[in-house]
Amino acid sequence: MTRSARRTRRTLQLAGVGVAALLALSACSNSDGSTPAKADGSGSASPKLSGTVTVFAAASLKESFTALGRQFEQQHPGTEVAFNFGGSDTLAASITGGAPADVFAAASPKTMKIVTDRKGTTSAPSSFARNQLEIATEPGNPGKVASLKDLTDPKLKVVLCDKTVPCGAAAQKVLTAGGVKLTPVSYEQDVKAALNKVELKEADASLVYKTDVKSAGGKVEGVEFPESEGAINDYPIAPLKNAPNAGAAAAFIALVKSPEGQKVLTQAGFLKP
Repeated sequence: MTRSARRTRRTLQLAGVGVAALLALSACSNSDGSTPAKADGSGSASPKLSGTVTVFAAASLKESFTALGRQFEQQHPGTEVAFNFGGSDTLAASITGGAPADVFAAASPKTMKIVTDRKGTTSAPSSFARNQLEIATEPGNPGKVASLKDLTDPKLKVVLCDKTVPCGAAAQKVLTAGGVKLTPVSYEQDVKAALNKVELKEADASLVYKTDVKSAGGKVEGVEFPESEGAINDYPIAPLKNAPNAGAAAAFIALVKSPEGQKVLTQAGFLKP
């Protein structure tokens, strides 16, 4: 064999080794060339997620969690996020009553405690956001509401959240701290219902969260008041004990607490935990 032929043969052998290495590398990658998804960020590949993850969440989380649900489904093809939004106390009662759910996100530690006291979570709840009250009025603020005490004007129809839900408990706290006594025209089951009364012009004002005023856009006008700083709610989240889809539950909670999830929440008006 000539020297030239020997060089050619060796070149082909080296090329063959390179192709084998490339094939091995591609076998460890996804079809699009990316590395497998790692839900926990630990560097180890996580099992492929599938099925429905059911999230019970406070009504004030509706817009931000809906957006995060869409992101989750895009990141994990084959999954679906089903939400049940409502008053935290009602959701907690449903969970302790046996309603099937994977994740609970409450608007206060007190309502989360209803579930943890029944040993209904697989790990300790963790705070992922905070929220602050604001006065919602009709656009243009025709009642000229500029402070918490202005809500005592007998000509104004004021709506509050029920005292048993976090937004109602926070409202009672700021009213007590401000020495303000109100007789609302109604108590609503959750913050969205209270906000809706103002949007429909069935009430002149309501005490709701800043995030709800922001999500309503031009349908209401927000009035800040200093007493609200003394009643900021922490929002805890936890995986549930009898979660039908525990893997997806852990991944959804990880998304909520991730920098990407926190960005969605802060853009919605939530405060960082």
